[in-house]
Amino acid sequence: MVNEHGVLALSPWRTTTGGLLSGAALRRGMRVEVLPARDGSGVAPSWRAGDVHYYGGPKFAAGAVDDLGVALLEPSDGWPAELPRAYALRDVALTTLGEARRLTRPAFVKPPSDKSFPAAVYADGGRLPDGDPGLSPGTPVLVSEVVDWAVEFRLFVLDGEVRTGSQYATFGRLDAAPLDGHRQRGAVLDFAARLLDACGDTLPSAVVVDVGLVTATGSGPGGEGGWAVVEANMAWFSTCYAADPDRALDVVLRSAGPRSRLAERDRAFCRRA
Repeated sequence: MVNEHGVLALSPWRTTTGGLLSGAALRRGMRVEVLPARDGSGVAPSWRAGDVHYYGGPKFAAGAVDDLGVALLEPSDGWPAELPRAYALRDVALTTLGEARRLTRPAFVKPPSDKSFPAAVYADGGRLPDGDPGLSPGTPVLVSEVVDWAVEFRLFVLDGEVRTGSQYATFGRLDAAPLDGHRQRGAVLDFAARLLDACGDTLPSAVVVDVGLVTATGSGPGGEGGWAVVEANMAWFSTCYAADPDRALDVVLRSAGPRSRLAERDRAFCRRA
């Protein structure tokens, strides 16, 4: 448990996870502030504190973090594409939206670190969003081989250790359940331990990693299936699902905390607002 008596600043749009994290913050003596919206972007808070942390979306954060003095940690856009095949079990590439629009086969396409368009399986590149001025041909996207996920888990990771987690989907459908007590808990944590031991230095110290069980269809050499990384995300913009909010808060606070406390190893993962 960390950062007692600090401030958790929330973006103006209420979410279930924001409420859960607020409760956890209040229980440890923190102050919770809902930041005021100003013309839909940016904030000019009337208060200042030396120990401010943030939870909310990246678009709002872009206008808020300078006022708040917060450093936002995020995995690199290309992290899933740089993983060894043994941890991905599928082909993943970081490319541009313009290049992805030339695809002539089905592929799973997503923005690396925001929700500028829906992450989904697209039948071909011509089905990708077009006409949005915010989506230029140079917009980074991740393009993945299509695989079937039997079950998917969200893991909140701090300093290379899984602090808490939740199942969030089965066979592509939302299905939240706590990791603690789950029949797959041992397998999930074993895979996460191997992954973090091998690749933990390529992630920020506070991050969310999604992992899942790939079925044999279309996966890996020989189509054997197995445990694999789904993606990595910013903890300060991730849904808790059924994870323990008190433990998740520890990860969120580190992922979006005072710039003055930014560790040297995290400087490479600091988001440019």
